[in-house]
Amino acid sequence: MKIPASDVLPSSDAVHGPTAKDDIIVTGTRQTGVRAADSAAPVQVFNAEALARVGQPNLNQVLTQLAPSFTAQAFGGDASNLTLTAKLRGLSANHVLILINGKRRHGTANLHVASGPFQGGAAPDLDLIPPEAIERIEVLQDGAAAQYGSDAIAGVINIILKSDRTGGAASATAGQYYAGDGTTAAGSVRLAVPLGESGFLDVTGFHRFHDFSQRAGADRRLVAPDGTPLSGLPAAWQAIPGYPRLNPIIGDARSSLTTGFVNAGYDFGSIEAYAFGSYSRRVARANEQYRLPSRVSRTVAGVSTFLFPNGFVPQLGLEEDDYAFTGGVRGVASGWNWDLSATYGRDTARISTLNSANASLYADTGFTPRDFYDGRFVAPQFTGNLDIRRKVELGLAQPVTLAFGGEFRRDSYAIGAGDAASTYKEGGQSYPGFQQTDAGSFSRNAWSAYGDVVVHPVAAWTLDLAGRYEHYQGIGDTLIGKVTTRYDFSPSVAVRGTVSTGFRAPTLAESHYSATNVSPVVAVIQLPANSAAAAIVGFSPLRSEHSTSLSAGVVLRPVERLTITLDAYHISVRNRVAGSGVILGKIGTTIVDQRVLDAIAARGNVVDPTATFVGVSAFTNGVDTRTRGVELSATYPMETGVAALEWSLSANYNRTEITRNHLGDTLFNAIARSNLETASPRFKGILGLLARRGRLSANLRETLYGSSRAFVSPSGAAPFYETKVGTAFLTDLELTYATRLGLDLSVGANNLFDRRPETAGLVPGSVTTATAGPVSISGAQVYDAPFSFSPYGINGGYYYGRVSVRF
Repeated sequence: MKIPASDVLPSSDAVHGPTAKDDIIVTGTRQTGVRAADSAAPVQVFNAEALARVGQPNLNQVLTQLAPSFTAQAFGGDASNLTLTAKLRGLSANHVLILINGKRRHGTANLHVASGPFQGGAAPDLDLIPPEAIERIEVLQDGAAAQYGSDAIAGVINIILKSDRTGGAASATAGQYYAGDGTTAAGSVRLAVPLGESGFLDVTGFHRFHDFSQRAGADRRLVAPDGTPLSGLPAAWQAIPGYPRLNPIIGDARSSLTTGFVNAGYDFGSIEAYAFGSYSRRVARANEQYRLPSRVSRTVAGVSTFLFPNGFVPQLGLEEDDYAFTGGVRGVASGWNWDLSATYGRDTARISTLNSANASLYADTGFTPRDFYDGRFVAPQFTGNLDIRRKVELGLAQPVTLAFGGEFRRDSYAIGAGDAASTYKEGGQSYPGFQQTDAGSFSRNAWSAYGDVVVHPVAAWTLDLAGRYEHYQGIGDTLIGKVTTRYDFSPSVAVRGTVSTGFRAPTLAESHYSATNVSPVVAVIQLPANSAAAAIVGFSPLRSEHSTSLSAGVVLRPVERLTITLDAYHISVRNRVAGSGVILGKIGTTIVDQRVLDAIAARGNVVDPTATFVGVSAFTNGVDTRTRGVELSATYPMETGVAALEWSLSANYNRTEITRNHLGDTLFNAIARSNLETASPRFKGILGLLARRGRLSANLRETLYGSSRAFVSPSGAAPFYETKVGTAFLTDLELTYATRLGLDLSVGANNLFDRRPETAGLVPGSVTTATAGPVSISGAQVYDAPFSFSPYGINGGYYYGRVSVRF
């Protein structure tokens, strides 16, 4: 027996992996028994085999290589490098709703603050979900807030866990980048056992280690661009091991992730009970900017002592514990199907600065710790759901599906202060601790109720009407709706379309996060959007976002087994929450904007006295945006005399434009604008071929990324320089041999031809001095720093091997 994941979920056009005509989906519709190819809404389905044929054991990477509308963050600054995120259709990471077995997944506590196309992301961390535990993933590419609530403006990713009663699997994989770093090793074990006569227990354990990578050249504070030592450089510094490539700031973090997932259910006859949950622990370190030997010193009686004769590389450390549990019961009463469930999730991230020093503390006292506890983020969430559905015979072509229900949610967010040494004056080098003025605990309640009706006036016509009322404490009320329809002119041709409105309440982290972000020359205070300090600069408390979505598409089956879908969409978001960009208060000793310095003082933050540029930033409802795009999907399995072939083609084009800037160019600058409009590629296409012959199979995937552009600046403020990552083809190839012993042996490569993004140039007119080389336009302290907004990452090719067995 297999208990279905949910009776009240979304639907798909293309099934990636071995196809089956009777694949039933549960996302995007309240109907049951809907086949993937018959959905009124555009949904892609990726089954377990498709997920397994991706080299890097990371769900973000899996979906990046399979879904054209999905873009994963490849590199992040500071703490965001420790928990990378992703987004759909070029919108925010917060605009996609993540479901597990149809139930809302809690978000990460580690807010993405660093400037870039993923800034502000606090969505659920997909990396914590092992691909081996997943039966399939259904990606609804349509606005669905009226059906599923806040956050589903760009779409829904519904992850269905495996629910077998017997059997299991194990796998091990290892690989590294062509450059010889970024070593990855992972293993998983899954076991399914029966619970009595009518139940199941499916358990998956997963562990992965990923090592540092480094992708930049020599440090500009040591040598000129041609490698010549700077004239003012002490001769002893040239003997430092690794000189002059001492700065590893541009590269992957080192991380160790251990995750366990469980999925269980029992059929009591008239009632089914189900439960699923997870626990994950991640320990990670990210390299920060190299600090010169002179950075930490103490002078007594005219004699200077340098604590680190060879300099040092601070590291940002993360210890993260994440757990979630869902329990529920469902059954049938008087013809009504009902489902009652409760979900609790909690993510806790403890941040530390390691292998560092507090320069002021050492100068004042002659002592400094090497490791600092900076504080913690905590993000709990409780969700309760009641869903009710039944079919009613009204004499139409099919019974009418009636569905309604409600949800209660309590969101919380907290920042804990760091230890005394981490907050003494400017704090530890690279990442100061959180001050008492940063710390705080915040929560809110949210209620919603929905109704949904699916009718078939005639056999060929499907009409789905949904409405939802939401009330958020401190935010207000909203009423949103959705109309989806499909008409099948024949078995070969169908048209479909959707009109919907949406809503997203800002996360508590966006409203209340506060910290000091530093580099060797820049100090930026992230002001809480809802604070009095932010109001000094001109920001207002965050309000909810509202959206309007339109889509229209066609489904074609011109020949047997070939399915083609083409959908165009338009998504407008009003009062969109985005990062403001840096607003400078001081350059050197010159005051640029006194309000900025007053806001910093009001928050009680202390800035590193050596910082050349001092400013603030905040999240704000700064702009209205419009996103327009087209999505294509096609699958075609075929048999030849040589091999069985499965072709797939998918592509997405979208363009986001700011239609209104509420703040002006001072509070919302060119960098902030490019993060929304051009820093993600407008086009992504994927051509896939899976070929099988006997025990041998080959999986070939060709991905085309369009160009992307972003403005950068050494200080985060004007002057700005436009940069570009050009159009790129990436090839992935995997060969698998199924042995007679039951083992599958695979070798492969992602980015087979080692494509890498362009690197940052130098500020025009910047020259080499006795103590520093020319300034990079991106502000990097290293030459040839790759652009971190590259959609395919900065690391180049990755090769791997994998062994797997099923039993």
